[in-house]
Amino acid sequence: MKVILVFVSTLDGKITKWGNPHVKDWSSKKDQKYYKKLWNNAPLIIMGSSTFNAEHFPPSSNHLIVVLTKHLLKYKKYEVVGQLEFTDKTPLELTEQYQKKGFKTMVVVGGAHIATSFLKEQLIDELWLTIEPKIFGTGGNFVIEEQLDINLKLTSCDKVNEQGTLITKYTVIKE
Repeated sequence: MKVILVFVSTLDGKITKWGNPHVKDWSSKKDQKYYKKLWNNAPLIIMGSSTFNAEHFPPSSNHLIVVLTKHLLKYKKYEVVGQLEFTDKTPLELTEQYQKKGFKTMVVVGGAHIATSFLKEQLIDELWLTIEPKIFGTGGNFVIEEQLDINLKLTSCDKVNEQGTLITKYTVIKE
């Protein structure tokens, strides 16, 4: 199964503006259109509870959204089996579970703890990063402070607007 990590970031590597989790407040219309298309075409989407809490994504019969949390009971009322599920499994357990169920692609959309845990377990195959021409100075990073040593190879880079928003795709070099 291919595991793709997707984020939008500023030039200084921030994924939130001063702690505000609502990316739509600062990301470009081009990125939002790109993300919506990616979202609509993804059969399996993984996120953390903070990302879910920022938007409360509705269930959809078009794909399965899986939210990682340590507080399963808190989210029981939102669960729709096969559409919106909550789990406390590890990234490795999740990857193995959904690969056995026949999923070919898993899209990891956030947040930083989830991204870091997948990266630490060396489960990410590709990183799709939109880089917005902004600098916030303060805000969240797409990885938490952890010692990582991951090499990437740029496979595509598209300038999508006059401001210079870049949609980049990298392959993780696995040794």
